[in-house]
Amino acid sequence: MKGIKKSLTEEYLYLDFSHQVEGCIFPLHTSVTLFLLSYCDCKLFKVCLVLTRESTDVSLLSVLSQDVEIQTISRQELPAIVQSCHLPAVVETPDNFCRAGLAVVLRHIIHKSCEADPSKKEILELLGFKKTCLKACAEVSQWTRLCEITIPLAIENFLKESFNQHLTIPAEILQLEKKLSEPVRVHNDDKLRRQKLKQQKAARVGPSLAQEKIKSKVHVQETSEDVDSSSRSLELQVALSKLTVQEEPATPNREPSHIRKAKASDLPPLEHVFAEGLYFTLTDIVLLPCIHHFLLIICKKLSEKLVEFPLLAAWYQRIQEVPRVKTAASQCGIHFFQLPELPSTSDEPHPNLNGAPGVEEQNEPSFIGGPRPTMTKLMEKGIEAVFSPHPCPAWTLDWDHLPVAVSPKEGKMSSDRALRKQQQLNNLVYVVANQAKPGDRIVDFCSGGGHVGIVLAHMLPSCQVTLIENKELSLIRAKKRSDELGLSNVWFIQANMEYFTGMFNIGVALHACGVATDMVIELCIKTRASFVTCPCCYGFIQNTSKFNFPKSEQFKKTLSYKENSACAWWTWTEQELLKNMATPFK
Repeated sequence: MKGIKKSLTEEYLYLDFSHQVEGCIFPLHTSVTLFLLSYCDCKLFKVCLVLTRESTDVSLLSVLSQDVEIQTISRQELPAIVQSCHLPAVVETPDNFCRAGLAVVLRHIIHKSCEADPSKKEILELLGFKKTCLKACAEVSQWTRLCEITIPLAIENFLKESFNQHLTIPAEILQLEKKLSEPVRVHNDDKLRRQKLKQQKAARVGPSLAQEKIKSKVHVQETSEDVDSSSRSLELQVALSKLTVQEEPATPNREPSHIRKAKASDLPPLEHVFAEGLYFTLTDIVLLPCIHHFLLIICKKLSEKLVEFPLLAAWYQRIQEVPRVKTAASQCGIHFFQLPELPSTSDEPHPNLNGAPGVEEQNEPSFIGGPRPTMTKLMEKGIEAVFSPHPCPAWTLDWDHLPVAVSPKEGKMSSDRALRKQQQLNNLVYVVANQAKPGDRIVDFCSGGGHVGIVLAHMLPSCQVTLIENKELSLIRAKKRSDELGLSNVWFIQANMEYFTGMFNIGVALHACGVATDMVIELCIKTRASFVTCPCCYGFIQNTSKFNFPKSEQFKKTLSYKENSACAWWTWTEQELLKNMATPFK
């Protein structure tokens, strides 16, 4: 086919498999990944099902389409780098670059599909307007965590308990129903709302004429899976048009005067069409297998509860209109069913929505603000900053005689910033080099372009160094520098920190953003590993599913959340002024 690239790196996709029941593949992360492969018609990966302890058979082979080539292996047969990660995972040969975690793997499948066949522009649209769909780390993004982790786990537990007489609706499903009721915001919000106002006004005169006008406006292309377009809302027509045809040039015709002059507050709101708003995205791909099996159990055993989920039910019916979704789903053993017609419901929120998980809002009317009152409170409690002298202030790496690729200057940064980075590396490398022993495993968390990890790998060839970073481009730059140096003791893992499960002796983090430094320290303590960290961005710390601030017992008794944040912000601002004097913390 024209536009398809032939020479692509061979990659292996590893998926957990325990069992399957009535087309439901466990764990659901595997079901989601196989569904995306089918939707993208992607055959670029060698798929390996990794049998878990619960695996009893491989009857999954009879569920999947014959087009999907898979093999089954045991966990002991996994490459060493993959054994340090939660699945799903993708590994490039020669097994030193791994991508792990559902969102990271799914985004990679989309990019590889488009790289192999650039004509698949609708596949790239799954990543959203700014190509950031599910890109934020689940550790700090409530939405990513809900879709990537908590909903699949909640549905798995719900399905396992489906044989019980008293089923409990997962709180995460209630939270998703609430999310679908929220206002939709898109980049061309105002334009679409004015089109909708025009449609509503025209409908009062002639409904059929209005539908014809709006249909020609958004250029909807009918497919075999489409329903009668005259019954669609403007939002759904616009959403489906984005999936079927290329965007048409803007028409020079202006909207009527009364539409152009309408106040924003008078414009009708846009309906929630798909999970993230107006357009079909990767989030819908993730949710489809989960919601399908949830609704299947609800209809079979708790049919009276279905009325409590009108938005989820509407979403389930709507998603079947997306081209290729039905075909892709059937190839993965997902067979859509017709939901019973729901009676009209009130606009009252679900009584249990307040029980949905989330981060508590901070309400502190007594907060004064500013660093001075905060520092005064700390000093009154006998809490003061204590500074230790540098253990060896004269020690430095001989940068002039190191290979060029070791220098931070190779990491795409300015000369001034590279000089500051060298000074910071002098501190961290000194401490790590004095701690490390031959054979130690060293992990550079939030490694970025590998400024710390590559220096350590070069200076400590008898140690195994692993770089963990969520941003793909940064890690690719690090691997390029490593290849230029011919390093053989480095692994590269693109993943959120929670997906790393390997054992290690020393953890390192230079300027891990926000709460990431706390996460590194917590993981090192849990693993009983030494750690060397230099924090950054503490002006942006916030309560997450992982942590609540203040953390220390003394600070909890003295400072409120906002006072702690003010103190952190002030400390971070001071640090910006003293960057060239960064001090390692052991």
